[in-house]
Amino acid sequence: MAYQYPAPLQKLISELSRLPGLGPKAAQRLAFYLLTAPEDQAADLAEALSAVRRSVHSCPVCGNFTDAERCSICSDPGRDSSLLCIVENVADIISMERTRSFNGVYHVLGGAISPLDGVGPERLNLKTLGQRLKSGRIREVIMATNPTVEGEATALYLAKKIQPLGIRISRIAHGMPVGGNLAYADEATLALAISGRQEITVQEDSRPEKN
Repeated sequence: MAYQYPAPLQKLISELSRLPGLGPKAAQRLAFYLLTAPEDQAADLAEALSAVRRSVHSCPVCGNFTDAERCSICSDPGRDSSLLCIVENVADIISMERTRSFNGVYHVLGGAISPLDGVGPERLNLKTLGQRLKSGRIREVIMATNPTVEGEATALYLAKKIQPLGIRISRIAHGMPVGGNLAYADEATLALAISGRQEITVQEDSRPEKN
């Protein structure tokens, strides 16, 4: 019979291997480290995990993470609330903020439209986005979805929905390579992309409707 780890250890390895970027071998190494680390270090990690699950939630306005009623960006009176930057994930906000070149507010979609993965518009955080756009306080929307096929499709879909509202729509441009990811872009590249954003114009489909 093949050797098996004690059940609690095997359970820990299995749970760790479910985390993004951790395969079975990496999960095993991490489990072994936690098992041999000082007891207070493992206890601190367990408490940190428990605390973040208890207190951190999505901001009801933008979808960012917060432990307060609203996130620090939405509640900052110094931010330009008329300038709205749409991103796919919370990690993209961190990347954008590191550039120190954007003083508006954000909206987190929670992903991008991807029919092949079964992700349609209904899976994104669009309800609160619609409410914000119809409030009359937004003068410009910056599409900062990733320059991937899914990100571009999402930006185009949203642009078509937003255009009838008369709000200026722009797209981050120079410096971001096609197929890239905001979370891995450096600050200088993102700052250039923000400053060089281009306005999006949506062409109406002129083809005659089929009877």
